[in-house]
Amino acid sequence: MAVGYLSPVEYVEYGLGAETADNLITTASALMDAYCRRPSLLVTQYVERLRLTAGAATVRLSYRPLANAEGATSPLSQVRVRYGRPRRGEMIDMFREQVAYAFAMPGSWSELDPASVDIDLASAELNFPANLLGLSYNEAEVTYTSGVAVVPDALKVACAQLVKNVQAMPAVNVKSSRIDTMQLEYFSSSLIDGQVQLLLRPYVAERLG
Repeated sequence: MAVGYLSPVEYVEYGLGAETADNLITTASALMDAYCRRPSLLVTQYVERLRLTAGAATVRLSYRPLANAEGATSPLSQVRVRYGRPRRGEMIDMFREQVAYAFAMPGSWSELDPASVDIDLASAELNFPANLLGLSYNEAEVTYTSGVAVVPDALKVACAQLVKNVQAMPAVNVKSSRIDTMQLEYFSSSLIDGQVQLLLRPYVAERLG
């Protein structure tokens, strides 16, 4: 069930009428989630599989900002890596490739201690340690948490502005008892104006199409 990013006691504070329908807030919040291409802007767990550039040891996660789950000390809860067969043009050192195949089954996953992975919280970039052979992994599967524990002012302003845009658009049929969600989705490109897009920019997922 979608979560509203404004509570009823905040409607007037953010420029909305006290009589604003709660389901309009919930729908506007769901449109924000959809625009950011994530199930929720609140702290949520994600599992992401990422390819590493040949010879590199870093990747950037798609969902930001990174955040610790309740009771956790790191946003990373599980990190798995593997040294699979390189794609065409990625083989850098033939000798080391053959040594790797001799000591490990190519493509098999290994679990890393999340504490051994360097995290840049601002950019959501991870830096993996090299394995014993000095080879970089070429694929990683990371389980982590991202989102906000407390809705910041910027998201509340975005939600309120989106509601105002809905109320101001004559083509959208808005009633306190019923909101045509599919119609709002149809007009979402017009409802999510430049101001709302700017406020949501830090939360939009990357590399997901």
